[in-house]
Amino acid sequence: MSIPASQRIFLDNNSTTRPLDEVVELVAEYSQTHYANPGSAHAEGRQARRVLEDARESIASLLGAKPQEIIFTSGGTEAINLAIHGFLTGSPGEIALTAGEHPATVNTIRRLSPRGIRQTLLPLNTDGRINQDQLQLQNWDNIQLVSVILAHNETGVIQDIDPLASLCAENSIPLHLDCVQAIGKIPVHFQDSGATAISLAAHKFHGPRGVGALIVKEGARLHPQIAGGHQERGKRAGTEPVALAAGMARALECWMRDREQRSQKVNELRNRLQQGLGEQCAPIVVNGSQQHRIPNTLNISFPGLDGEALLVSLDLAGISCSLGSACASGSRDPAPVLLAMGCPENVYRSAVRLSLSFLNTSGEIEEAIRRISRVVNQLRS
Repeated sequence: MSIPASQRIFLDNNSTTRPLDEVVELVAEYSQTHYANPGSAHAEGRQARRVLEDARESIASLLGAKPQEIIFTSGGTEAINLAIHGFLTGSPGEIALTAGEHPATVNTIRRLSPRGIRQTLLPLNTDGRINQDQLQLQNWDNIQLVSVILAHNETGVIQDIDPLASLCAENSIPLHLDCVQAIGKIPVHFQDSGATAISLAAHKFHGPRGVGALIVKEGARLHPQIAGGHQERGKRAGTEPVALAAGMARALECWMRDREQRSQKVNELRNRLQQGLGEQCAPIVVNGSQQHRIPNTLNISFPGLDGEALLVSLDLAGISCSLGSACASGSRDPAPVLLAMGCPENVYRSAVRLSLSFLNTSGEIEEAIRRISRVVNQLRS
């Protein structure tokens, strides 16, 4: 018997979030009232341009950037692709990244191999953070770009970026930070990050799907990847999505306004979920640093179980969660980040990702503990 939609519990917010009501209303309104092409010279076009530039200025202000550094894209994947392709020089070389980067990064670099581009993996420790001691031993001579995820989409682990940013600056290497999971969950300040570029996606922080941005340091050389018009200062051709950009700005404004309350609430809910599962269906293993992680993410293993079988059973029990990145769904391979952390097979084979949002309630979390524990204990028996 299937669980009614009203009784399902959504714990897959790292894949996407429910857009806020006021964001949906704003996008709908502007889709009707500011539908003109913002590149047109007539009055309606100028009005649409004003909405677009207001959104750009708002996002820049909230993220510690300049408005002219914002390039609107269709989402995080396009922003990451633009950064990786856009910073390459055209000659063979290396891109440094960590094991377990998002598929948007890994698969983009993989497709560059015919051009002589190779990947160099930055080692992780057992907490899922970059091993700073080994980082100092890295040979930087042939590296054209460093691309690192700031907050991991599967484990929630937050990287210590400062040492890496310093090394990139010393060696004149562009640094791209995948901030798709970080923005809207922890404070991110572009100018203070030391990055050359950061990528983001609105649907990860209760904004509309289909819009994101790449923020590129003023003066940095970035080669455009889409041929067409001169939109986005010649860096990204295509008519800009005015209503979606306004919705992204509004979602980010809402997070900034409520961030302390949201962070405290979701952190308490996540910790309660972890505690309850530890009490009712031990043994469990929490994967990744518990000190340095975004407040909404719990990557947890139930040794003795198969993660895919567990995922199916949880779905039938009305719990929506995942094994990891939704962009890697269909892959039966172990999560690369868990392998890089040195997790044993019984841990990485039984891992699931539970990711919350401030829209979850304490009642939902108590019910989730009950349902998940029941499923785990039944599968073990």
